[in-house]
Amino acid sequence: MQMPSVLQGDSLKRLLQGAFVGFIATCVIGFNWGGWTLASTAKQMADTRANTAVVAALAPICVEKFQQAANAEANLAELRKTSTWQQGSFIEKGGWTNATGSRSTDSSVADACAKMLNGLK
Repeated sequence: MQMPSVLQGDSLKRLLQGAFVGFIATCVIGFNWGGWTLASTAKQMADTRANTAVVAALAPICVEKFQQAANAEANLAELRKTSTWQQGSFIEKGGWTNATGSRSTDSSVADACAKMLNGLK
């Protein structure tokens, strides 16, 4: 049985080169403009969005806890005296970032809470 002329000699070489160039072009176009992503990139994006959503949900609760504390006015004055980069730890030490039933704190929530409190009048 004889092989087709496309699969013989120089033609086979050109066919394989064309297939390879087509594959590379498809990958470049797909990843750059087609919206394709790797699983690791998609997971990283999902984690970032989830953390942002958690901070957005818990920061207002932190502000509310802060405002309902017995000495909220004095604490707010003390917070504003504290340097910006230490305000998050001030909020954490006060215990206002703890979610209901949780003993752990999240520094992102504390920082967002401090920013929201500084924006209050």
